[in-house]
Amino acid sequence: ASSAPCGRRILATMAQTAEDRAFQQARLRVEELRSLINYHDYRYYVLNSPEISDAEYDELMRELRRLEEQYPQLITPDSPTQRVSGQPVEAFGIVEHRVPMLSLANAFNADELRAWERRVRNLVGEREITYVVEPKIDGLAVALVYENGRFATGATRGDGIRGENITQNLRTIRSIPLVITRPTPPRFEVRGEVYMSKKGFERLNEERASRGEPLFANPRNAAAGSVRQLDPRVTAERPLDIWLYQLGWVEGAPMPVQSHWEALQWMRDLGFRVNPHISRASDIEEVLERCAEWERRREELDYDIDGVVIKIDSLALQLELGAVGREPRWAIAYKFPPTQGITRLLKIGVNVGRTGSLNPYAILEPVRIGGATVQMATLHNEDDIHRKDIREGDWVIVQRAGEVIPQVVGPVVSRRTGEERVWHMPDRCPACGAAVVREPGEAMYYCPNDACPAQARRLLEHFVQRGAMDIEGIGEKLAYALFDAGLVKDPADLYYLTKEQLVALERMGDKSAENVLRNIEASKNRPLANLIFALGIRHVGSEVAALLARHFRSIDALANATEDEIAQIEGIGPVIARSVASWFRNERNRAMLEKLRRAGVAMEEREEAPREGPLSGLQFVVTGRLETFTRNEVEDFLRAQGASVGSSVSKKTDYVVVGEEPGSKAEKARRLGTPMLDERAFLRFLRERGITVPEKGS
Repeated sequence: ASSAPCGRRILATMAQTAEDRAFQQARLRVEELRSLINYHDYRYYVLNSPEISDAEYDELMRELRRLEEQYPQLITPDSPTQRVSGQPVEAFGIVEHRVPMLSLANAFNADELRAWERRVRNLVGEREITYVVEPKIDGLAVALVYENGRFATGATRGDGIRGENITQNLRTIRSIPLVITRPTPPRFEVRGEVYMSKKGFERLNEERASRGEPLFANPRNAAAGSVRQLDPRVTAERPLDIWLYQLGWVEGAPMPVQSHWEALQWMRDLGFRVNPHISRASDIEEVLERCAEWERRREELDYDIDGVVIKIDSLALQLELGAVGREPRWAIAYKFPPTQGITRLLKIGVNVGRTGSLNPYAILEPVRIGGATVQMATLHNEDDIHRKDIREGDWVIVQRAGEVIPQVVGPVVSRRTGEERVWHMPDRCPACGAAVVREPGEAMYYCPNDACPAQARRLLEHFVQRGAMDIEGIGEKLAYALFDAGLVKDPADLYYLTKEQLVALERMGDKSAENVLRNIEASKNRPLANLIFALGIRHVGSEVAALLARHFRSIDALANATEDEIAQIEGIGPVIARSVASWFRNERNRAMLEKLRRAGVAMEEREEAPREGPLSGLQFVVTGRLETFTRNEVEDFLRAQGASVGSSVSKKTDYVVVGEEPGSKAEKARRLGTPMLDERAFLRFLRERGITVPEKGS
């Protein structure tokens, strides 16, 4: 009997020992996490050179929060969870924030966002709540103080209490008003996000690469590094902009607004740059719809957003809810899946394209980015690899934006061990062993062997794709199976296939074979531009193919044209002209064209009678690069509305639609006094005539 209490004591001691052991393990992990987070804060906020992705950082912070919630006795005032990340740099001078610049809590899915809304409801009861939904700009948070209508002080967020005085640098950003001409309170503060556009970021990195300087990993780091320069002249040279998103405080006058939405309108009226995509929502389900919309549309913007910020509109409710730690209860950030990740580049491989180009690609340790596992990424060309100093064995930043093929942004140089290997393009084609060539002035290396099997496979895959001959039912697998079976040696052989040959292939039944043959037959009448594009001529994309088809009207006329005649077409330079003329001089290519002709493939541009429509009788010329649609899409749309579309400006031209980098057509239009419409004016022109403008891709 006496053994029972003894056993209980032993069990209790064992339980206590296990609890102590778990606590000690948690304490060590908490210390490790704090050290890691502080280190990465320093690299991100001070050096502007991160070593891990945002998603990896968020996971470290979430684990730390989880452990501190489980063991509250481990929470310390200097824990990263108890302060806003970022430390001010003394070299700039320090600004004390009158009202702390708080950091936002994050929600990573709909359930977490609904849980935040329930916590708010528990505090405010059944009172009506309106939300303001804002794209979360991925930049550097700043506070701007105005005194008597003049910009007086600008500071970074820093640690939320004290920030860096970067007034002189912020003065160089032209979208920040230095003087407010309308009546304002004697002193007030507005807050916003300094950012760099995607185009500006690409241009800046190109300039840095040309000077042999290290590249920025992303626009956010580029913006932060630009704003925090000790020499304002450096900042002035960087393409920076700002969105203002909050009224911080007002002194010397009553608060001019009662809600966050009103504050944004008031700021806009004063001349501050407020994001036009901010909207209001009446409930959390509507908020979630906006979050899903911006996750879908984020690539439409010329600046990076990494989520959506949701704020309770009423300033009175904001004041009542207050903050917990360094996070306001009245706002939260809904974070999108990351578009960037950091992983190891195991090896650089090379594949051979349809024109013989040797295309390097990265073979990666698998990494989750944007909800997908990425194992390979593009590397463009050898010059780009050396410009970015990417080496085999490097830890690299990989980006996956929208549906674009993942690309390697650059290396994480600070994580190098010295074992990384500088890579060079092989001197022989990996598919056929031919000595590769690189023409003067070109970035790409090429396999010159016309009989290279890799080129033939890629050309066949290209020939059948949409926009080319559009042969439905022949995808990459079937194209390769036809090639490997010896049934097709070049694309023209497709038109001589028989049902018996197809059904002999693996997983090809009678009905599938009949469908393939029917689609091959239908492709014989594709427009001439499709055929020219399908031929896979180097430098000839769909737009150049359309220009060639429109000018020469037949394959024979194009085949017999000289380089000079081809180069005379606006939009086609000497490099393209030389490539086209060279392609048609090749006997192998001429033989393929003859096989296509014998099979009955259309070789001439079809003449179409002008359509009747709201633009009948008007002649347009389209020039330059358009943002919303390609030039071909605009020209086809105009023809569908009854207009005629010319290739050059003349006295008969009624309107010239002008995009970016328009060239000589715009100059001739000015000389003739022909009305010119930029893209926005052109779309307005159509709507004023009751013409529905199609969405891109429709």
